[in-house]
Amino acid sequence: MELRQLEYFVAVAEERSFSRGAERAHVVQSAVSAAVAKLERELDIRLLERSRHRVTLTPAGSAFLAEARGTLAAARRARNSVAPYREQLAGTVDLGTLMSFGALDLPAALGTFHAEHPLVAVRLQQSVAGTTGHLAAVAEGALDLALVAATRAPAQIALRPVSSEALVMLCPPDHPLGRHSEVQLVDLAEETFVRFAAGWGIRRQTDEAFSLAGLSPYAPYEVADYDTAAGLVRNRLGISLMPATPARRYPDLLAIPVTPEITWTLRLASNAQLPMAPAAVALARTILEAAGTVTAVDDD
Repeated sequence: MELRQLEYFVAVAEERSFSRGAERAHVVQSAVSAAVAKLERELDIRLLERSRHRVTLTPAGSAFLAEARGTLAAARRARNSVAPYREQLAGTVDLGTLMSFGALDLPAALGTFHAEHPLVAVRLQQSVAGTTGHLAAVAEGALDLALVAATRAPAQIALRPVSSEALVMLCPPDHPLGRHSEVQLVDLAEETFVRFAAGWGIRRQTDEAFSLAGLSPYAPYEVADYDTAAGLVRNRLGISLMPATPARRYPDLLAIPVTPEITWTLRLASNAQLPMAPAAVALARTILEAAGTVTAVDDD
């Protein structure tokens, strides 16, 4: 059994797709398929159920996934343990990202980091489960750091604020509420909503806001990206709530403030119970400096 096999299996299992898993691992799909098939033969058990449209884990696959993540995390920590003995910072940092970074210019921050630490490889990962998936991966050690939209997290997760902004209502220009400079949350009770996938931080926040207001909006459309949400809104199939920064990408639609304000906060998550590799500490500091919210970051 090789680490490469475990890496490919985890990528396919988390992406629920051989093609997306191969893209994430930066190899051709045939190599991923062959490695996973060889792994199943070595273990003498099926780990994945394959169909034309999706890949699902077998019970054995679910159990194996947790151990595979732990093994890869341990291998990464072992590689990073020798980093302090090199003249130049090196290693690998796995960073979970979301569809939106708020006011943070993540590409610019990563460019700055690469210029300062060219021997450090940063691997970006998005999760179909959004914030929930990233928090689980950080807790398991599968991710070193993750940008999440979480207001709370398990005890072993440290959260550092990165940026905050209000959610706005996105609607077509001719929508009846489009005449208002702001809208009350209760005014949206009868609207059809385009909402985001379960597990997204924005989904949890909007669900909680509606629950506190005693509302149960009709939301037949559930999407996993802002462009699809905007497209549905543009075609008058519903309205949506999203952070102000991504809403500005759609100038043909109206972005109207909502009261009471629902604040979307981006935070940087790390595992407080595991030592942070020097490269991860440096990346966390770069991200927080780029956001203007530097707090103590150490590897204790």
